[in-house]
Amino acid sequence: MSTHLIADAQCLVIKIGSALLVDERGAIRREWLNSLIYDVVQGWRQNQRIILVSSGAIALGRRHLQFNHRALQLEEKQASAAVGQIQLAHAYQECLAEHGITVAQVLLTLGDSKNKRRFLNAKNTLETLLTLRAIPVINENDTVATAEIRFGDNDRLAARVAQMVNADTLVLLSDIDGLYTANPQIDSAAQLIPVVKKLTPEILAMAGDSATEFGSGGMITKLAAAKIALASGCRMVIAAGRPMHPLARIDQTEHKTWFITEASS
Repeated sequence: MSTHLIADAQCLVIKIGSALLVDERGAIRREWLNSLIYDVVQGWRQNQRIILVSSGAIALGRRHLQFNHRALQLEEKQASAAVGQIQLAHAYQECLAEHGITVAQVLLTLGDSKNKRRFLNAKNTLETLLTLRAIPVINENDTVATAEIRFGDNDRLAARVAQMVNADTLVLLSDIDGLYTANPQIDSAAQLIPVVKKLTPEILAMAGDSATEFGSGGMITKLAAAKIALASGCRMVIAAGRPMHPLARIDQTEHKTWFITEASS
């Protein structure tokens, strides 16, 4: 994989953030989702094993529960997740059914990745689904997870899932197109870093917090995900998610950051 192409991946975990999937009104961006699923289907038809890790349940549910623009208490987030998760799963099921592909919903917590028995149970379930050519859609189980047992973001969850299924490629679709030397929104001199081979203290210092209203991640959590992925021998890419066909676009643009292991360099 010396050229670092998504098309070369054999097992691919794709993380989709809330800010990409859900618009300012709290509704799913259907046209965008259809374009992403089109990209996913192309890979699936090339026998790629694909898992989607999707945020968005809380952002969708809060709209229907009329929790307007304010910070939510934990129990309000959990109630929002319970309502929004149904809509989220249904949206993916509709999109993938149009292509004759089975979708499976899997909800995980941090504890599922740390407890050996639960880790193996989740791993076996995902491996079985992939063997059956289904596409699992994973989200954090926000409805039951407390502050102490939450990932708090789906970047690290996606990395744990990649570790679980021995994926070779992790894609973080973001509202930023890679890792910069500084925050490009406030520093015009910030430079995109195309390839990271080692997570040095200097690289880690470049991280910032999430700038979006509904997102819980940020560059800090993306670098934490990179640490997990690279330790598992899985390469990772941060790429812009907002354009249409965001997955196919990764192989067509220079604007992205690859985090690579020695084996994949």
